[in-house]
Amino acid sequence: MRRLLPYAAHDVTLRECYDVPRPKPSGRPWVALCMVSGLDGSTVVDHTSRGLSNPIDQELLLTLRTLVDVVLVGASTARKENYGPPRTPNLRLAVVSRTGDFDFSLPIWQSDRSMLILPDDAPDVPVPCIRAGVGDVDLLRALQMLDANVVQAEGGATLNGLLAAADLVDELNLTLSPQMNGGSGPRLTVGAPPVTHRMELAHVLEDDGFLFTRYVRAR
Repeated sequence: MRRLLPYAAHDVTLRECYDVPRPKPSGRPWVALCMVSGLDGSTVVDHTSRGLSNPIDQELLLTLRTLVDVVLVGASTARKENYGPPRTPNLRLAVVSRTGDFDFSLPIWQSDRSMLILPDDAPDVPVPCIRAGVGDVDLLRALQMLDANVVQAEGGATLNGLLAAADLVDELNLTLSPQMNGGSGPRLTVGAPPVTHRMELAHVLEDDGFLFTRYVRAR
């Protein structure tokens, strides 16, 4: 692994590059979005992100999870990517859903560190939950209710769009996979209105043609 920016260096580690200060904004946690995309912008191959990833990208995801308090993920992504209960000590998992429609016998729900984030008017569920919003989840209010300093959002594109629309993305950790994928897979965000949130490039790492970029919100 080599660093290209902000200055060149060889044999850097993921932890030394990503274990950096993430100051908590007023009233809510710092939100870091972690995603992988192909060269043509697709974030999935055959409906999951696995075909875009490589071992370093997978190691990056696990490394970042040791640096945050909560993983935030959309319900569809949790199903398609077969999310399980948190393995990292003290890490919590929050699944965003409008309806709470899940098979609650799955292993993901056998942990007291997994929870749902639902609208106030969603049906009752047999697992821990945070309720915010009517009809749709109010992500800002839900984040304010989390006892967390840093939250890592892991998609999918609809959740990313909701975060972008509410200007809740403080950091973007984007792996650029050296692949052209075609297909009709979603890009990084779906459903957000036109927004312009300037991000500043913090670093670029390279390994085997994969680029590992980190951007932070310019405020």
